[in-house]
Amino acid sequence: MAFHKINLTVNGGLEQVIVPSNMTLMTMLRETLSLTGTKNGCAAGECGACTVLMNGEPVNSCMVLAVECDGAKIVTVEGLAEDKRLDPIQEAMIQEGGVQCGFCTPGVLMSSRALLDRNPHPSEAEIRQALVGNLCRCTGYVRIFESVKKAATLAPHFARRSAGEKQTVTS
Repeated sequence: MAFHKINLTVNGGLEQVIVPSNMTLMTMLRETLSLTGTKNGCAAGECGACTVLMNGEPVNSCMVLAVECDGAKIVTVEGLAEDKRLDPIQEAMIQEGGVQCGFCTPGVLMSSRALLDRNPHPSEAEIRQALVGNLCRCTGYVRIFESVKKAATLAPHFARRSAGEKQTVTS
């Protein structure tokens, strides 16, 4: 088995990690960097529980090899809050009751964050499309969709760090 030294930015911090060729990004985040917010739901790219942002785009981390992340900027659910202040999407999920068992929540949050970074005022159809890869067994999705709509009103100007930069949240 070959090993590779990779350099990447995770939640704004530089990381240098030695990984085997077959290690997934999800496994590296959970087991090497102890960022366990990224969930292993299916390990087949079907459920979205492991969604993180890679260079600002949502990816199923179970389907990305860690070696592919050399030079990348990764944001996990642990990287959403800053200075003990929740991200607007986290705040909205609490206010709107979009969280139930919580297993899908990290992936839903990351897909929602990516959507709001691209489009601060999405339509319901755009929200539904952005979350199509995130499966939830508990909520029925309505409260999740309402949470994304609410997040758009909590912070009308999103200067975010989805691509790994520090953020400025205005409210």
